[in-house]
Amino acid sequence: MSGGRRRTVLVALAVAWLAVLLLAPLVGSQPVSVGDVISGDPAATTILLRLRLPRVLLALLAGGALAVAGVGFQTLFRNPLAEPYTLGVATGAALGAVIALRFADPSSLAGFAGVAVASFAGALGATALVVGLAWRKSGIESGTLLLAGVAVSLSASAIILFIQYLSDATQTFRMVRWMMGGLAVVGYGDVLWVAPWVVAGVGVLLALRWDLNQLLTGEELAASRGVDVSRLRLVLLGVTSLMVGALVAVTGPIGFVGLMVPHLLRGAVGHDHLWLAPAAFLGGGAFLVVCDLVARTVMAPAQLPVGVLTALLGGPFFLWLLLGRRRG
Repeated sequence: MSGGRRRTVLVALAVAWLAVLLLAPLVGSQPVSVGDVISGDPAATTILLRLRLPRVLLALLAGGALAVAGVGFQTLFRNPLAEPYTLGVATGAALGAVIALRFADPSSLAGFAGVAVASFAGALGATALVVGLAWRKSGIESGTLLLAGVAVSLSASAIILFIQYLSDATQTFRMVRWMMGGLAVVGYGDVLWVAPWVVAGVGVLLALRWDLNQLLTGEELAASRGVDVSRLRLVLLGVTSLMVGALVAVTGPIGFVGLMVPHLLRGAVGHDHLWLAPAAFLGGGAFLVVCDLVARTVMAPAQLPVGVLTALLGGPFFLWLLLGRRRG
């Protein structure tokens, strides 16, 4: 694949990313314009600068982080069906949030801080448990890591169902609503929380692009070329889990972005992580902004959680990939 085509795709993705950043905040159940803000309309200023612009920025960061994490996990497992929730990171985060919503004092854990901290701790705890289960004297094998992640995810899901059974109707509604995933924020606090994790995670993955490219050829061949495969697994797993855990702590689980976007872009930019990682970040961010725009306008004035929409898109996409692999 020629470098000129790759550059063209990256430029197109950058233009799309910038376009959704500029235009998406203006669209909604109540359209606003930059002129209204400049003229000093307080309602338009609040809607644009305090509600919609932070929401779009969060969607750009979240979509980019999930897509880049999907690239990393698919390379790590050499499995095109792998995505950021394969290792139980999101389920562990959901378990932490559910425990906070059920057992914590509402007066001390109301709003963002308490549930977010519990969710982040759950994500890190699930990752540590998966690594502990997969650890062997010879290191960590990708197949064992994947199976341990599935087992931890199923166990966490069962505990979530048990806690919901013990909860009253109000608590259950809050749990279910959080687990649908969403980008509704007020102000820039959540964006400032997520941004450093996303920048660091994407930066580390770009720094490891040569090792990741070698891993595509197989673990034995990569090791013969000087790649420390065990160390690479731990670094990649740790960085992506921190990034996704910080994200899920704010947005809740938003599935399938890390599955769909990398697959859609590999045909355009190839498998080289020098091109694929930035393309995934730009494409994933723009994709999630568009999904959120549809989710908050299709049922206006009611808003559909964006996690529901991505799941509706991701289910058929997953089946399409699975059937394609069977035909292959």
